[in-house]
Amino acid sequence: MDFRYHEFDAEAAARRALLQRLRRLFHRLLLQTNGDVDEALRWLDLLAQRHALYGPSLSIADVKKLLEDEAAVKRTPRGLELTRKGERSLRKESFEAIFTSLGKDAAGDHRVPAAGAGLERLPETRPYTFGDSVSLIDSNATLTNAIRRGGVDRIEIREEDLEVHETEHLSSCASVLLIDISHSMILYGEDRITPAKQVAMALTELIQSRYPKDSIQVVTFGDEAREVPLDSLPYMGVGPFHTNTRAALQLARELLRKKRQVNRQILMITDGKPSAITERNGTIFKNPFGLDRRIVAKTIDEAVACRRLGIPITTFMLTEDPTLVAFVEEFTEANRGRAYYSRPDRLGSFLFVDYIRNRRRSVR
Repeated sequence: MDFRYHEFDAEAAARRALLQRLRRLFHRLLLQTNGDVDEALRWLDLLAQRHALYGPSLSIADVKKLLEDEAAVKRTPRGLELTRKGERSLRKESFEAIFTSLGKDAAGDHRVPAAGAGLERLPETRPYTFGDSVSLIDSNATLTNAIRRGGVDRIEIREEDLEVHETEHLSSCASVLLIDISHSMILYGEDRITPAKQVAMALTELIQSRYPKDSIQVVTFGDEAREVPLDSLPYMGVGPFHTNTRAALQLARELLRKKRQVNRQILMITDGKPSAITERNGTIFKNPFGLDRRIVAKTIDEAVACRRLGIPITTFMLTEDPTLVAFVEEFTEANRGRAYYSRPDRLGSFLFVDYIRNRRRSVR
């Protein structure tokens, strides 16, 4: 075997590490600029110069070169744009940023839905019982039991020595993620849409990489609701919209009707009260002042319709306004779902823990 040794270049290593930090900041700015690469780079350059982030030798040209060398961006007549590889990189980094921040105390235990097919072997073991698969036998633990019982001179394995691995029954889950894009998501100087987009991309990456039998669809809702392609998530932005929660739930329910998975669920990220509904003739009735009882009643009717189909709704509220809390409690009770009140910077942890814990159950 041929070994080659090189002197460690501390300066080059520091340069690479700094470039990676700048790239992470660029990704964050990219979400805030709705996928506009040139604008994100302008903001990055401004911040880097103002806060001395470049160090002694880097510039925005080095960041651009890194992105182009990695084929994360491409030059077009309109300027620099994300490539498919760049979109995947953004999803992966969103996933890693949230997943690595999960703490053991991020959320409590919650009711677990029925599971579908698929066993995952766990490191924990227990005594063998009739009907257990022989493929689950832990040979090391079994041999240890036999030696402990009969000694090493004559090893004889009996049924009572057998140890098998515990298993976890993995569900197959179909999810629709609803994201509020009404104007309130960026009101009062607080950016709530960027964390929502990051969570959507991270959840997409989680499902595609860890749970390929699951499905995820994303629906945005303002005055109206529409399904958005997963690769368009970085470019999603808010508008001068009201909050038509009912339309979002109706669309999610129809999307989930077509799914074969045993478990189906709706995850909803919002910061506002329902302030619009679509009438039978297609017109949109709006009332942004307070909680309109007609709008609320129609929205809760939709929550009940989802419950009757066995579709739980988990609501992630990005505000703790007392009036809205009262509505969410009524809404959640009608659906028999779950609700969390979260700061935007904690949204990912709450949603990830809820998703992972409530798609599986332990079985013997």
